[in-house]
Amino acid sequence: MNTSTTTVKNVEAWPVPEHARIGTLPRHFGMHMLTVEGRIYDFLSQFCPSYDGGMWQFFELSNGGFYMSPPEDSYELTIHGNGFRGHMSADAAGITACLFAFSHLSFEYTTDIFSRHYHCLLEYAKDHAEAGVIFPAID
Repeated sequence: MNTSTTTVKNVEAWPVPEHARIGTLPRHFGMHMLTVEGRIYDFLSQFCPSYDGGMWQFFELSNGGFYMSPPEDSYELTIHGNGFRGHMSADAAGITACLFAFSHLSFEYTTDIFSRHYHCLLEYAKDHAEAGVIFPAID
């Protein structure tokens, strides 16, 4: 009789404190830190014409991942490439923009840093309260 149990732990996210923000992007993306940050902003601008900038919140994940979320409470996203149109929280919009950025950058650069971050964030997104809108948005 096998009495072992398998415990599946959900990936957890923690906000990065203000004093620690300066080192977060370099730690996760090294010399590509400005590229990834700019690409995330660009994707949200593309998906949400009403987005007009602001101070994003940084999050680190228990599996080594990272994502950012924009400042407003919620956003209406339209993604022409896959026909998605929907309303989501800032957190879900940030996850969506980050997943797009990480995916696209993984094809542009030879480093595996972007694909690793994509898979870490995807693992977190599958248990997110808004997974039902994040996954159709990235499909």
